[in-house]
Amino acid sequence: MNWRDAAYLIIGLFIGVILHEYMHGRAADFFGDKTARNAGRLTLNPVPHIDPFGTILLPLALLLLSGGTWMFGYAKPVPVNPYFMRKPRDMVWVSIAGPATNFAIAAVVTAIGAVCNAFGVHSIQLFMLLFTVAEINIILGVFNLIPVPPLDGSHVVAHFLKGQARTSYERFGRYGFILIFGLLVLVGGPFFRLLNPLFRLVASAMGLTLA
Repeated sequence: MNWRDAAYLIIGLFIGVILHEYMHGRAADFFGDKTARNAGRLTLNPVPHIDPFGTILLPLALLLLSGGTWMFGYAKPVPVNPYFMRKPRDMVWVSIAGPATNFAIAAVVTAIGAVCNAFGVHSIQLFMLLFTVAEINIILGVFNLIPVPPLDGSHVVAHFLKGQARTSYERFGRYGFILIFGLLVLVGGPFFRLLNPLFRLVASAMGLTLA
């Protein structure tokens, strides 16, 4: 295992999951739900957002299982209450805020890399750090849009379901973590490789060539 590359993955994941949850809370606050604010979660201090399993144990386990090639994780979910929001559809925007933040992080660090490349900066380690942060945040954004409860995509789908269909879908959520963990362990690598075209686009913008 290349520990430097592993460190870059950990940095990218840490930035991604903390800002992801922070923006869920910030969006909910904007739409009238003060639950996250009252719980002390509207902060960029990472400590209140750390989940011992999702932020520490799971990423390290996946990192070791993959030989340091890929990882995944999550922060402690920010509490939100859709009944405090002004309109039912506001929950859709709150759900999208997390993945949108991950994509924004990826776009910002890609732009930084592109500017550095344009000005002749030649620090390969800087570029690999920026690329890894962009890569892991693209993965976080796409993965969280999968409509499997409790991922963010499931809240978007649930908003458009009615009656028994919604009840059955939400009941399915009790098995969601099992399915998600199985997907990560069994098909995590192939799933991430499907995103290679996006990764190559990011690398190209930074002047990097992927193997």
